[in-house]
Amino acid sequence: MSQLSDFHRERIRSVLSASQLMPVITIRRPDDAVPLCQALFDGGIRVMEITLRTEHGSKAIKAVREALPEAWVGAGTVTCLAQYRQAEAAGAQFIVTPGITEALLEFSLTSEAPLLPGVSTASELMLGYCLGYREFKFFPAAVAGGIPALKALNGPFPDATFCPTGGIRRGTAKDYLALNNVQAVGGSWLTPEDIIAKKDWATITGIVAGSLSELS
Repeated sequence: MSQLSDFHRERIRSVLSASQLMPVITIRRPDDAVPLCQALFDGGIRVMEITLRTEHGSKAIKAVREALPEAWVGAGTVTCLAQYRQAEAAGAQFIVTPGITEALLEFSLTSEAPLLPGVSTASELMLGYCLGYREFKFFPAAVAGGIPALKALNGPFPDATFCPTGGIRRGTAKDYLALNNVQAVGGSWLTPEDIIAKKDWATITGIVAGSLSELS
């Protein structure tokens, strides 16, 4: 059985270590992509997860890759191989899924864009484990048990590292990051839709800077 390569693991480790906060970004208007991600970058974010929840996701990934070469730009909410390939073609540097399938796990083994697979149970975690995965997205974090669940998973899987996402807020991010098996957290509180609709990029930068300062 094929195993995850050192290249893939090192790429995902680099992504998770680049920023403690990974914004979950949904682009509803194409023109918002670059200025929004620039505002996040100016606030201190170095990792962008641009979701494929709208038809603008792939083009946004390509545009942000060109505009912000110093940032890690990945594709989120990837649920099938067609979307995985679409994200690769757009230049995504990593892929994030809300859950896992054997097909996605195996496809990632030879992809140029490594995978951060989503899990919410020990059984799903074991599917990834068998192929050499040790870095995972824990989703939906709050619904799936939150901090107590992550503490419990640390027992049987002491070498697994997580990026919990889903239901995490500015006030709870620090509690998650205090866990020894959590390296980063994801969330949409960094990109409030009402602020984006106003194109108030300075406020986005301020939210990011304030959130990061609370973690130090």
